[in-house]
Amino acid sequence: MHCEVTAIVVSYNREELLRECLTGIQRQTRKADHVIVIDNASTDHALRVARTHPLHPHVVELNKNYGGAGGFCAGIALAMQHYYRPDTVQYLWVMDDDTIPKRTALAQLLDAVDASVAENGVLPTVLGSKAVWTDGREHLMNKPRLRTFVRKGQRFLQGSQGAFQVRSLSFVSCLINAGAVQGLHRLPLAAYFLWNDDFEFTSALLKRGIGYYVPNSVVEHRTKVFGSSDADPGARFVNEVRNKIWMMRLRRSDFYAEEYAELLLKTMRRWALTIARGADREALLTYFQEGWNQGWHTNPESNEAIFASEPLAERAIKTVER
Repeated sequence: MHCEVTAIVVSYNREELLRECLTGIQRQTRKADHVIVIDNASTDHALRVARTHPLHPHVVELNKNYGGAGGFCAGIALAMQHYYRPDTVQYLWVMDDDTIPKRTALAQLLDAVDASVAENGVLPTVLGSKAVWTDGREHLMNKPRLRTFVRKGQRFLQGSQGAFQVRSLSFVSCLINAGAVQGLHRLPLAAYFLWNDDFEFTSALLKRGIGYYVPNSVVEHRTKVFGSSDADPGARFVNEVRNKIWMMRLRRSDFYAEEYAELLLKTMRRWALTIARGADREALLTYFQEGWNQGWHTNPESNEAIFASEPLAERAIKTVER
């Protein structure tokens, strides 16, 4: 099946990694049809790297750093505005600038699209790659869990070795059905800034959609250190707690009852492990309290309001969300 693919890269102050990321996209055995780079007001030479790279991406320079969440919000909105056509099958391939895709990463994701159509009779909504660290170990912070409650489709894809259904996916090489975004009329919440923006958005898409983790598709996630999702996050723990509470308060309808109960249990377990394993438990408890208070006593600002000073992004956001 022919699919049109738009790659979206969010960049901030990592010029060398961005160069390698774009080169990785350029060297794919199956080329992306369009490439967008969202620059979060980098202060190094990342913007120059994007503009001079031989891939010739569409570069969007934002006026300030909106975090990963804001970058993906703007990138997906602009991709929908510029390239989406309802009469074609289109996917959005999203990643951070520290993601270096192996040569067949996109081709393997699209093979899984074909396998899902053959075995389930429908296009998949979201697909995710296997992320490995610099030494080849699988990056556990990006590995999703097998979907507990499978309501439709095959739990495992026979046509893509090792692929299994999931309930959410990371934005580290994530292939998203553009038609599903159009139908949802939602974008990642820029108010999250970082942490759980991908979980919130893919969970909404996958309540009724089918998503797969595709280990044949491999990318290198060049984080500074190797770790799992419950590793010590430091001050970012505020975002984790606040954003997860926002989800549980305001996005409950994105989950079936049994899934919501599962989310509560796994979230409490994750927070307990994070604090128990942290190097400075007292600091983590302080961050937890701050995130807890923000999560219960504030609401996330709308994407439209956050991007009010970015006319191009704001118009694109309105087009999708209204």
